[in-house]
Amino acid sequence: MAPHIPILRKGRPYRSLDVALVRHYRDGEPVAELSQANAGLVRRDLLDQAGMRAPLARMSSAELLELSRRAARHFAEDALPLGDGEQSAEDYVRQTSATTGLPFVMVRRNMAKVQGVLAQVDTVLDGLTRGLDLGLLDRGAGELGGHALSFFPRGNALGVVLPSNSPGVHSLWVPAIALKTALVLKPGSAEPWTPYRVVQAFLKAGAPPEAFGYYPTDHAGAGEILRGCGRGMVFGDVSTTRVWEQDERVEVHGPGYSKVVLGPDASESWERHLDVMVTSILENSGRSCVNASGVWVTRHGDAVAEALAERLARVVPRPAEDETAEIAPFANPAVGERLSATVDAALQEPGARDLTAARRGERLVRYEGSTYLLPTIVRCGPEHPLANREFLFPFASVVEVAPEALPEALGPSLAVTAITGDPGLTARLLASPLIQRLNLGPLPTMRIAWDQPHEGNLFEHLYARRAFQRAPSAA
Repeated sequence: MAPHIPILRKGRPYRSLDVALVRHYRDGEPVAELSQANAGLVRRDLLDQAGMRAPLARMSSAELLELSRRAARHFAEDALPLGDGEQSAEDYVRQTSATTGLPFVMVRRNMAKVQGVLAQVDTVLDGLTRGLDLGLLDRGAGELGGHALSFFPRGNALGVVLPSNSPGVHSLWVPAIALKTALVLKPGSAEPWTPYRVVQAFLKAGAPPEAFGYYPTDHAGAGEILRGCGRGMVFGDVSTTRVWEQDERVEVHGPGYSKVVLGPDASESWERHLDVMVTSILENSGRSCVNASGVWVTRHGDAVAEALAERLARVVPRPAEDETAEIAPFANPAVGERLSATVDAALQEPGARDLTAARRGERLVRYEGSTYLLPTIVRCGPEHPLANREFLFPFASVVEVAPEALPEALGPSLAVTAITGDPGLTARLLASPLIQRLNLGPLPTMRIAWDQPHEGNLFEHLYARRAFQRAPSAA
């Protein structure tokens, strides 16, 4: 029988009469029954965000850091509550794969990513706060380098509307507990597992239950979470995130349009960097916003595109349990069909060629009852509609531009791996406001340093600095 996953109201299970079935991507069989929260329930619970934060505020930052480290071990290793039963670590891998389509090996990698942030949350926050002693948050004020400092929370709770494409994104919000901020989570419809397991890991580690809300809900409920919480975070495509872009309370995580850039020197020796390009495009089945969706070069664009197509055309579907699996099926076949049709329609515009098609046949394939999109490499110019597009499978355009057009020609980019020894280009890249994450040298775009901001700085999102001074003590 499929387990029932309840709503969590201040950490306490609540079973709703309204439920949704989470189904296996392959055969449609129920994998879980998920209680649904209506917008009114969400709105009512959010009236007491101060009460959610209060027990965290009473704990010291040192205690919360240690709590996160304990939660990391529980998340990765222990059997944790799941409704009326338990979920082992291996159950988690199997169930997450069953509803998202990610092969077991990719679920484990994403699990390790979340565990790593929890285990190293002190290092993460040291980078985000630029070395601030977190004890200052306990005291409310202090000094750093002889300067008086005081910070105040921008909100009592962080409301997060989560996606279903990859569990690794959950590493972005887990440090909030160490920052004394309660969590209100809306899980993705096909991936309820990771946020629920993270909460249970925190509870087993000794976190106060009041600090956690878990609300599987519809679009209206998600809107209540983002409107009602003091601070918010939303993941999704352009249509999902556009409405929140002008709300400074909400941190938006949409498409990344990440890229690998080969400067004039690296473009001449592009063969040496082929592995970096392939990894950036293919890892995690191309489902992350930091996967490269473009390779921009200053010369030899045709040769680079042909070599990438040759390598990526070898990728084939494999069983979920296969440790060599490199691509994932779509839990909803209609999504894969729609994305492939979108690519084909754009290829009708002059100036673009799909170089993988001739090497591996159709992009949209069925394997063991599942729908896959095979990796696709398109050669096009910088003005073509596919030059700056992103899809939920391994897709990249190869674009050749003049060196002086970089980096402006790239457009907004979440992550850029720039391989060049050209000091002028390096200086322009460092000065560009278009690039949020910059890897200088042959590092895949997927290589993330968690002590660096990722599409915003979580500490600065949750805390604001106030002007502060203290009168000298009376003699």
